[in-house]
Amino acid sequence: MATSEGPLAGVTVVTLEQAVSAPMCTRTLGDFGARVIKVENPRGGDFARHYDDVVGGLAAHFVWVNRGKESVALDLKSPAGAAVLHRLLERADVLVSNLTPGTTARLGVSPADLETRHPGLIAVEIDGYGPGGPLSHKRAYDLLVQAESGACSVTGRPGEPAKPGPPVADVCSGLYAALSVLALLYGKGRGCPPSSVAVSLFDTMAELMGYPLTYTRHSGIEQQPLGMSSPAVSPYGAYRTADGETVVLGTTNDREWQRLARELLGRPDLADDERFATNAGRVEHRAPLDAEISAWCARHHLGHIQGRADAAGIGNARYNTVNDVLAHPQLAARDRWREIGSPSGPVTALLPPPVIPGYDPPMGAVPALGEHTDTVLAELGYGEAEITALRERGAVR
Repeated sequence: MATSEGPLAGVTVVTLEQAVSAPMCTRTLGDFGARVIKVENPRGGDFARHYDDVVGGLAAHFVWVNRGKESVALDLKSPAGAAVLHRLLERADVLVSNLTPGTTARLGVSPADLETRHPGLIAVEIDGYGPGGPLSHKRAYDLLVQAESGACSVTGRPGEPAKPGPPVADVCSGLYAALSVLALLYGKGRGCPPSSVAVSLFDTMAELMGYPLTYTRHSGIEQQPLGMSSPAVSPYGAYRTADGETVVLGTTNDREWQRLARELLGRPDLADDERFATNAGRVEHRAPLDAEISAWCARHHLGHIQGRADAAGIGNARYNTVNDVLAHPQLAARDRWREIGSPSGPVTALLPPPVIPGYDPPMGAVPALGEHTDTVLAELGYGEAEITALRERGAVR
């Protein structure tokens, strides 16, 4: 029987977050059952709330990474608002933030401050470039860090660099932060003293650039981007089909290449061609090899190609657009969509990727700004008159 009691049930996460990286971290922790209390500025809240209004007046980014959280609107620049935050932190297990450099120190909630005032708290700071370097002071957004880290130079085509579509710097930094929280919670449970963790978007992207950085360091060659292909292996790419679709075919070793040539293409001559005997040779002679595969695919329909590829044990996929994925049969057959609440009514959201037998992720509602302020303050011991006074002073919304 499925249960709503997740592995992080009983863990309270307070977050001072904007945009995507920290919200992805805390949403992930919430997916595992943690309670997430999102502290927002009463004047507008998380700026990602206002990127667009396509989800019934709500922003798509905000709906994506903020479901299941409680929104408490506090003016942290006011002494009364800051006092509420510290009372909240007294009961919390984790504080996550991704504010601009130096902001947590100005607010008195830097890791050093917390170690003194809230010694049992795990502090997580996500920033752009990490402390101690010439770029540490800079604001950092996903595109900026992808450009700075070289990711755009290995995406797109030669002379036409591109940003990878999904915000991979933000998302991966958030996931690294969530992984770090899990590690520190585990250590705390084993008697290790709680600690803080810093994750920077630039360090994350440098890690994701591990293959091209390693290749260029040891070869001196900067590999050029190849669109829907890879400089590391061949054949590996997208090919148009006779029915106007695009099939993506991939091989990762010489045995797969032999099967592709002999069983899929029916071309033993290509399989025996010395130019294509090894992956290094196929990469060197990518153009003539791709021309042969393209010519064959252009004579056949997508279904025929994929059927033969499956039979030959060759990796293959259909190139899909976003609308195609919304209607994807794999998601429908596995019941991956759920309806969740929001200030604008029910919206549809995907289940989180981890599948834990017997556990249904909470999939809570997307919060309105300050929706849970009164409830959370009452839990902290504030009376109705005190909350009213705080609101009149502008400390809360």
